[in-house]
Amino acid sequence: MDTFVIEGGRRLSGSLRVNGSKNAALPLLVCSLLTDQPVTLKDVPDLADIRNMVRLLGELGCERITTPEPTTLTLKVHDATQSHARYDIVRTMRASISALGPLLARRGYARVSMPGGCSIGERPVDLHLRGLRALGADITLNGGDIVARAPRGRLQGAKIFLGGQFGSTVLGTANVMSAATLATGTTIIESAACEPEIVDVANLLNRMGARITGAGSPRITIQGVDRLNGAEHVVMPDRIEAGTLMCAAAITNGDLVLENCPLDALMAAREVLSTAGVHVSEMGSGADPMRTTCRVTCERVLRPAEFTTQPHPGFPTDLQAQFMALLTLADGNSIITERVFPERFLHVAELSRMGAHLLRQGATVVVQGVRKLVGAPVMASDLRASAGLVLAGMAAQGTTIVHRVYHLDRGYEKLEDRLCAVGASIRRVDDKELGGSPTEG
Repeated sequence: MDTFVIEGGRRLSGSLRVNGSKNAALPLLVCSLLTDQPVTLKDVPDLADIRNMVRLLGELGCERITTPEPTTLTLKVHDATQSHARYDIVRTMRASISALGPLLARRGYARVSMPGGCSIGERPVDLHLRGLRALGADITLNGGDIVARAPRGRLQGAKIFLGGQFGSTVLGTANVMSAATLATGTTIIESAACEPEIVDVANLLNRMGARITGAGSPRITIQGVDRLNGAEHVVMPDRIEAGTLMCAAAITNGDLVLENCPLDALMAAREVLSTAGVHVSEMGSGADPMRTTCRVTCERVLRPAEFTTQPHPGFPTDLQAQFMALLTLADGNSIITERVFPERFLHVAELSRMGAHLLRQGATVVVQGVRKLVGAPVMASDLRASAGLVLAGMAAQGTTIVHRVYHLDRGYEKLEDRLCAVGASIRRVDDKELGGSPTEG
């Protein structure tokens, strides 16, 4: 099992390019199930989750066609009889549930294992099933699998409300929207997720011949079509990676230029950074506000800030841990409230081991800024918590050891190499070199 050894106190300076979005690429890849023609995606990050999704699609009859570009993936269905997404693969990533809608719409039948548990809290699939049932699907549970059938061979357009206890669902919206492209008649999704990743999926589907309007708003309208074609599409930049790199520049008092940066999707995060004394300035905005070059610098003393995580366009929950790490060094008290996943605070105890002063009360954490963090052995609990601990380690005095960085590899491509290229000191080692990993608590 890999571990990071981080020598803190190194200032970041230089230029980095933001990679394609993991959270967009996963549902985009599944769109290949909706056609018998090739679907090509460009700027796909090389991540554990992406590789697992390609493996799952392979089991569902989707062949990967070799391309000369390592960041380009082309998939084409060669066997439309395989419709069982097995638990062995599904358990590795919750995004596997995205295969349910396309399988059902294209093949009239799908059997997808129920996703397993998650360290950041419960994320039920009931909204996915509600939406597909509204389209006419017959859904049952059998042996831990979701079994879905289109009784008349084809789904039927409908009006669907996808709001839930914690707001809209991104993967649920993508699932229902994808399925509705091949349904008869018109589908209207109310309380749809507004995240830019949904817009990216809709853009690909429209290139494939779908008729979708309203993506990015709470109401999406889909006019069903008889068939979809192949298409080429460039994956949007990863707004969470961009926000993480902004925090990396700020927490090390650095100076980073970020290329291919989706500034238009980061307004809430930029507002918090501005409050904290972090400057994000555009460097010649191009025609696409989602692919901008910007410079990130920081005032000498960070100021405290307050934010509450919310669905887009609110502050993204996937940046909560990174911003908490940053605000541990602010001059004053910051308040962070988590409204999307109220239990997403496993990193609080690990940051406290490094000298952070954090007080949790329910879904809120009060961050009492300290003058310095001190290196310590810490344990990564999930993808974004891992990133937060790496940021803290880069700013801390001394050596920080981050165990279980396989979480990090799910969402950041070679993060240690890229950060080292702009001044960080991070080594990836096997736990055996450190005398073994810490025991389970």
